Amino acid sequence: MKTTKFLMSAVIAATLFFASCKPKDADIQSAVQAKEAAGITVAVAKGDVTLTGEVADEAAKAKAEEIAKADKGVKSVINSLTIKAVAPVVIAEDSALTKNVADATKDFPTVKAEVKDGVVLLTGEIKKASLITLMQQLSALKPKKIDNKLTVK
Repeated sequence: MKTTKFLMSAVIAATLFFASCKPKDADIQSAVQAKEAAGITVAVAKGDVTLTGEVADEAAKAKAEEIAKADKGVKSVINSLTIKAVAPVVIAEDSALTKNVADATKDFPTVKAEVKDGVVLLTGEIKKASLITLMQQLSALKPKKIDNKLTVK
């Protein structure tokens, strides 16, 4: 009788010990969150991890899930991450671009600029100090490309 009670007590103590060794949801959440990229939110309920937020692409989404699955105590991962929409690139039309390029280059008399099919071709000479300013002004006009053939002095 004493042996039976002792064994029962030992079984109960072992069960409680091992049950308390299982990672808690809060511990899992903080461990997974620390490893995830910025913008990803981690929620944990009964060992099930839910990932929410936005990522750049499918590879980032898969990587986030892989990171979460690798953590001790995670039973499953619900990947509710969304992929950020990429805005289409807008290229200015040649007529508007030609006028705006002429305005941008008017302060640089030694620079000649031509526009064809969204590409700005720069020829002539420019001082090194002025080159960055000109390139920034032209880039803001959203050409397809700037073909810089300028001689820098």
